[in-house]
Amino acid sequence: MPAVAAITACGLMIYVLAGYPLLLRWLARRRPRPVHRRPIEPSVSLIIVVYNGERFLEAKLQSVLALEYPTGKLDIIVASDGSTDRTEEIAERFAARRVSLLRLPRGGKPAALNAAIGQARGEILVLTDVRQPLEPASIARLVENFADPSVGVASGELLIRAGASQEEADIGLYWRFETWMRETLSSVDSMFGATGPFYAIRRSLAVPIPADALLDDVYLPLAAYFQGYRLVMDSRARAYDIPTSLETEFRRKLRTLAGNYQILRAYPALLGPGNRMWLHFISYKFGRLLLPWLLLILAAASFGLPAPWRGLALAGQAAFYGLALADAWIFKPRLLKRLSSSAHTFVVMMAATLGGLSVFFIPPRTLWKVTSAGPLPDEASRTH
Repeated sequence: MPAVAAITACGLMIYVLAGYPLLLRWLARRRPRPVHRRPIEPSVSLIIVVYNGERFLEAKLQSVLALEYPTGKLDIIVASDGSTDRTEEIAERFAARRVSLLRLPRGGKPAALNAAIGQARGEILVLTDVRQPLEPASIARLVENFADPSVGVASGELLIRAGASQEEADIGLYWRFETWMRETLSSVDSMFGATGPFYAIRRSLAVPIPADALLDDVYLPLAAYFQGYRLVMDSRARAYDIPTSLETEFRRKLRTLAGNYQILRAYPALLGPGNRMWLHFISYKFGRLLLPWLLLILAAASFGLPAPWRGLALAGQAAFYGLALADAWIFKPRLLKRLSSSAHTFVVMMAATLGGLSVFFIPPRTLWKVTSAGPLPDEASRTH
């Protein structure tokens, strides 16, 4: 029995981490479903929900005002979620340049989004965060996806600038893999959410977001998905972000995984025949939630294996976790540091997955933390 449990756990982990991505790649090549894009110019409402974003807001608005999109068809709404810094003052300075400030009491991002969407009049809503500047052609390219009537949501690509540390490089590598997964899912049929810092949705498909929702960028797109629409990604539409530390990524991942548990409760059809991409959801999203439990099963089952397999299995796991724990004290050689940093990053992500269960025991809003990011490009240049 321990041998069956260990082999099953190993097999499922290999499938989730490597087998499914290979299967997805094969399906994308064998049965692609292209998006029929063409230039169109519907009215667009661009919404930025921000809480105490004075550090980023001016640069964000400058990038928005530089967008290559007809001026008369683009309105900009800055929804301040009870900001106490200079956020609202900065937004007001742009009032003569098509930027509307929506002052709101502190109520959380979902409530602010609901209020802003209620004021928006564009046929297409573009939802974007304050920290990530946009490329000038990004909105025009994103909107082209809605020429295809099957598309309900279109996400841009979020590019992470190069990090200074191996830890930041690992996070960047992880994000590039996630971007590839989303883009490949999009080419097969549909993603299961959107790239939160930069995506667009048809105004007619927007639904009220629950006040305690941790993943508005999944809840809102899935409402369109279950109406039969596709959630696609367009890597031509780009936004840029600055690297974050593993500690910051842990907090973000903790909220994200907790939000996934919420999503399963809100959309139970994801796990049943009502989901046209059931295999993909189980293999990708649900499989990720299972990974730490599979690791625990493997560890427990290893003690019951016959010799010499018991010793080999336990030694291998001890070496892996030991390498992850020792990462803070490893600096050279470079190859060993890359291995230890990758192991450490993986273990932290698994811990965040388990920590996501806290959403069932504490108020969800306590999982929202202000993201601490590295220096902006101009800040970095001033320090060198």
